[in-house]
Amino acid sequence: MIARRPLTDRVDEFTLAATDGSQLPGWTPGSHIDLVLGSPGVRERLVRQYSLCSDPADLSTYTVAIDRHRDGRGGSQYAHDTLAVGATLTISAPRNHFQLTRALHYVFVAGGIGITPMVPLIAQAQAASRPWRLIYVAKTRADMAYLDELTQLYGERVSVHESAHDGRLDLAESLSDLPRGTAVYVCGPATMIADVEAACADQVAVDAFFERFTVVDTGDRVNQPFEVALAYSGDTLTVPADKSILEVLEDNGVLAPSSCREGMCGTCEVGVVSGELDHRDSVLTPEEQSENESMMVCVSRCTSGRLVLEL
Repeated sequence: MIARRPLTDRVDEFTLAATDGSQLPGWTPGSHIDLVLGSPGVRERLVRQYSLCSDPADLSTYTVAIDRHRDGRGGSQYAHDTLAVGATLTISAPRNHFQLTRALHYVFVAGGIGITPMVPLIAQAQAASRPWRLIYVAKTRADMAYLDELTQLYGERVSVHESAHDGRLDLAESLSDLPRGTAVYVCGPATMIADVEAACADQVAVDAFFERFTVVDTGDRVNQPFEVALAYSGDTLTVPADKSILEVLEDNGVLAPSSCREGMCGTCEVGVVSGELDHRDSVLTPEEQSENESMMVCVSRCTSGRLVLEL
């Protein structure tokens, strides 16, 4: 890590460079990387995903911004309390499940730290000379990372909503009557994503794309055992109620890449040949989930008793 600076009282920006000074792998706006957090020798190390928010044309560094979550899963607290300039970290290559699609108009909706993937996405839309606007929501302006930079660059295209003063934003009103061919990108709390999806659902030729920071709530769904057949090897394995498909694959020596193990990063996506699926990830869109062509084997399950995977 070559630099660190505060953006708000809770958000710090971390700048990373290769230890040998070489260029880092290329990436596109909307990409994220895994950061392996924890001390060497500690068995249970934390792997967390953070959006890249720097310039993809500059591969000398990566930049991520991390919000300290007091009630989080430990990664943000470790980063804020431990990481200092000069620290050596293990990271993954960038992955992108949130890339900018071709559209006539764009609306970006960011809640708090959800601004991080929006910074390069907005720059891409601006470079393409497409009409766009940003709705930036946080408790107060003081909680909005990158706000000064964004308003200086883009002026009135940036709309700010301070929930501490103005209450909850009515996204149904803010996103009403969007032009045909609009793509709406949202990153923030689950309630915000749900509000955006509802606001866009009945509009013609308007698509919503989202990125989540939280694990999907599975509610009162009860796990049932099922069989997994591997199409390439011909093996059939049993997945008990208390284990994931990924764990059973690993127990049986089947190579299955993984990272977050919580359905948020997309590393463990596997193609599906047949079977009825219970999707529990936050990577695939509702449309992609309904197609049942792939699944995240770290969290998602089968409801038909038998599943055939492209493994």
